[in-house]
Amino acid sequence: MSAPPETPEINPLIEEGLQWIARLKSGVATRDDLDELAAWRAQSEAHDEAFKTAARIFRRAGVAAGNLAERPALVYRARPVWSRRAVMGGTIAAGTAAAAYLAARPPFDLWPSLRELSADVRTATGEQRKLQISPAVALQLNTQTSIAMRSSDAHPRIELISGEVAATADGSFEVLAHGGEVRATQARFDVDARDGSVCVSCIDGAVDIKYAGKSTRIGPAEQLTYSGSSVSRPVAFDPESLTAWQSGLLIFHNQTLTSVVDQINRYRPGKIIVVNADLRRRLVNGRFQIGKLDDFVAQVEQLFDAKVTSLPGGLVILS
Repeated sequence: MSAPPETPEINPLIEEGLQWIARLKSGVATRDDLDELAAWRAQSEAHDEAFKTAARIFRRAGVAAGNLAERPALVYRARPVWSRRAVMGGTIAAGTAAAAYLAARPPFDLWPSLRELSADVRTATGEQRKLQISPAVALQLNTQTSIAMRSSDAHPRIELISGEVAATADGSFEVLAHGGEVRATQARFDVDARDGSVCVSCIDGAVDIKYAGKSTRIGPAEQLTYSGSSVSRPVAFDPESLTAWQSGLLIFHNQTLTSVVDQINRYRPGKIIVVNADLRRRLVNGRFQIGKLDDFVAQVEQLFDAKVTSLPGGLVILS
């Protein structure tokens, strides 16, 4: 009788990465867990790449799972120690059954999702970064932005997982975002992907958007939004307000406090939540320096006579 096939060996760092994912997706993870993970990934490039590989294993298992998400999810035990056989067998099976849990966002979006954490490039809250991904394509990543590199030698391309990217393309360039394709050859444009919706804005040149079987071209000072199965018509926008973040400013013209807070939350740690319906509808006008947003809550308190409640974890309730 022939011996049973050996279970493939797995890189010990990938094994640890799988344990970290189970820890984060256990339902009991905290901000401290995320800080520990960041320290673990920062030990070396190999650690960081191992985590990304582990995340891809779980994501692929989730895709294969289909409708199995209602089955019991992976249970996390403090500092679990798994054998390689368990990792390649039971762990992957459990991860498959927990597909929906792996896709779920943390409470109040207080830290990034698994997909964002496993991105090739990611900016933290309040951070911006410039990238030259080819001689002809320059990017500026806004706060809380995650991208995956998808370029070939002759075709610069990225996937925008979440967040906002400003691009200057002097040659062919493509952005993949939430099932859509954004293409330009000679253009300056912005792609903002949040809450399941993607907004594409053309500053100069022309941009082609393909989504849900529909192709649309927009020109200077035009933007459109797509989500679900729909694509909006192109509309005009104010380029100065949209690009202000690249100069360290946020500009608001007659926007509701709800809309303003949604944007402020991208740039400051924690989360501001407006619970008063009348307060949500109050209109805001002004320019705010991104580096001085700590004063925003105090200004709202004074201008709108709002009640401020500060909670652990950086949560602020406005009522």
